[in-house]
Amino acid sequence: MDLTQYPLMEIAAKVGTPFFFYDGNILRQKFAELASLTEPRGLQCRFAVKANSARKVLEAAREHGMWIDAVSGNEILRAKRAGFAMGNEPPVVMYTADVFRDNALAAVIENNVLPNIGSPGMIRELAEAGYGGPVALRINPGFGHGHVQACDTGGPSSKHGIWYEDHAEAGNLARDAGMTVVALHAHVGTGPQIEEFDRNMKHLAEVFEGLLSSYPEATSVNLGGGIPHAYRPGAREYNLPNYQVILVEAQRALSEAAGRQVRVEIEPGRYPVAGMALLVGRVKDVKATRTNEKGPGHQFIMTDAGFNDLVRPAMYGSYHHISIVGEGAGRAREPFVVAGPLCESGDVFTRDEHELLEPRDLPRPEPGDLVVLHDAGAYGAAMSSNYVSLGRAPQVYWEDGHASLISRRETFEEVVQRECDEAL
Repeated sequence: MDLTQYPLMEIAAKVGTPFFFYDGNILRQKFAELASLTEPRGLQCRFAVKANSARKVLEAAREHGMWIDAVSGNEILRAKRAGFAMGNEPPVVMYTADVFRDNALAAVIENNVLPNIGSPGMIRELAEAGYGGPVALRINPGFGHGHVQACDTGGPSSKHGIWYEDHAEAGNLARDAGMTVVALHAHVGTGPQIEEFDRNMKHLAEVFEGLLSSYPEATSVNLGGGIPHAYRPGAREYNLPNYQVILVEAQRALSEAAGRQVRVEIEPGRYPVAGMALLVGRVKDVKATRTNEKGPGHQFIMTDAGFNDLVRPAMYGSYHHISIVGEGAGRAREPFVVAGPLCESGDVFTRDEHELLEPRDLPRPEPGDLVVLHDAGAYGAAMSSNYVSLGRAPQVYWEDGHASLISRRETFEEVVQRECDEAL
């Protein structure tokens, strides 16, 4: 994102820092790309609400023909509030999980949403609640790899889905409970390399070709996905036209194997939202430690944005490109560690995948300059927290040269409003 086109200093003066900044033009461009990707008959894209649940984002997804993958009852209700159709004919909203929690079971039943079963026990819970409608089965195909090991979504180390050798038992449980298996699903992750993603998609389609004969009423197969996003400057962008070729061939092969038309669904994950957003913080200080027998010293840029706002670097060692906006922006670059305000050593944005400090070459800022973390639209605000009783950061939406506040900063009263003293 070219930062010169945005009045970030003006916005910071109005809403304070840190704040999330969303470029709606980029968001709509990405959703348009996905709509084009799944334009061929028999293909459908589901947006995962967990990536970014802002109402503006969900409305843009709906306007571009996306369907929804929800993983909580409240995500179902968020989709409903954003105008997505409820019901399972067609299943515009699907609930995918390994357990029912809070209001999820009630939201599925009351809105007639297709439940995607990740653990056999969910079938029992549905039956006990009087549900006898269609279901999908989430399969763990025995392989898969996230962008880091902590994100593995398939294989022996993954908690997700029903192990592929046990699918028939789960299918029989559903049939015995009067439920029809109408869809099969798996999500094996992006993988650290683009080529791995393509191989995974092709392999997964082959696995489902062998499973479809066990489910004569299944009319769709969801290949998951998580289309790769290039977080590092200069990294290779994923080739969507090539992906479309893979999907069209998978839809043809699956339909042929089943002897009927089978819809192929994908979940692009972070792809439509990661690159549309910035997390903007304020430089509060610049300081240094010195080398001694314990290790090398570092220069620290101290900012008011922390892992309570963007947890990915602390949790996964994820890379986010960083820019300086303000007086220091034009200076020569030096190695800096960028750190947040929290009383945790892990509150550092410049770590590698092994959680070691990885200084970044940046111009020396002045206090009051802005620190901008790029590509913060996926799992940024959605995973933010009230750690140390901080309010969640506001979200600003920018479109066609105009800014609007779509989520304000939480106040102290809002942070503590759930506290109570009630007899049980």
